[in-house]
Amino acid sequence: MTGVSDRVALVTGCGSAGGIGFACARLLRAGGAKVAITSTTDRIHERAGELGADVFAHPCDLTDVAQVDGLVSAVEQALGAIDIVVNNAGMVQIGHDEPSRLIQDIPDEQWRRGMDINLTTVFNVTRRVVPSMIERRYGRIVNMSSVTGPLVSNPKGTIYSAAKAAIMGMTRAQAIELAEYNITVNGIGPGWIETPSSSPEEVFAGEQAPVGRPGTPEEIGHVAMFLASEEASFVTGQLIVADGGNTLMEYKGPAEGYY
Repeated sequence: MTGVSDRVALVTGCGSAGGIGFACARLLRAGGAKVAITSTTDRIHERAGELGADVFAHPCDLTDVAQVDGLVSAVEQALGAIDIVVNNAGMVQIGHDEPSRLIQDIPDEQWRRGMDINLTTVFNVTRRVVPSMIERRYGRIVNMSSVTGPLVSNPKGTIYSAAKAAIMGMTRAQAIELAEYNITVNGIGPGWIETPSSSPEEVFAGEQAPVGRPGTPEEIGHVAMFLASEEASFVTGQLIVADGGNTLMEYKGPAEGYY
C-alpha cells in the first residue's frame, strides 16, 4: 500500500516497545508516513529513537484537554497538519494500574478513571484534529476498540467493556458526520494479543482460538495500516475484528471429542 506515504500520522499509546501502538507507528513509518508518537511518560523519546531520528515524540496525558491541544500543536509545527490518527491509548497507564472488580465493588473514582483513559482520550484527540481535516477534506481516524465490549465480555470487565463499546458508538456517529469531508472513522477489534504485559492466562486464552495462538501487535498494526491508507476510502464506521476466529466459536472447551 502506498496510501500513507508522506501523510502525517499521530499514534497514541506508544510507550511500550512490544505494544500495539508501537507496532502501528513502526509500520506507518515503513510505509512512508511522517510519524508522531505519544505516551504519558518521557519514555516515549526512547521509542522514537528506536523508530528513527525523524520520528517526533511528545509526552502527553490525553485526559487533559490542554495537554492534548499542546500535543497536536507541537505535531503540526514539527511535521505539518495531521492526516492520520491512530487512537490506541487506553487500558492502563503507568502508575495507575488498578485491579478489575465486580460491578458492585467498583469505586466511583475507578469508574471515572477507566472511562477517562479508554474513552475520553479518544474523544479529546479526535475533537482536536477534526477541524483541520475538515478544512483540508481528508482524514483517516482509526480507533483501537476491542472484541471485549462490542461483541463479548468477561467477569470483572464492566469498565473496559463499557468503554470499548462506547468507542464504537462514537466511531459510527463520527463516521456519518465526517463522511462528506473525505474523512473515514473506523475501529479495530483485537482479540487476545500477546504483548510483554500479557498474563499466562491471557496467552492460554489466545491459544484456544481456531488459529491456535494469540495474535501479535504487528498483525493488528497491519489492519491499522489499511484503515489509515488512501486505499480504504470506502470503509467507514466499521469494526474490523482481528481475533483469530475466537468470537466465532460458541464452544471453547477442549477440542477433543468436539472438533
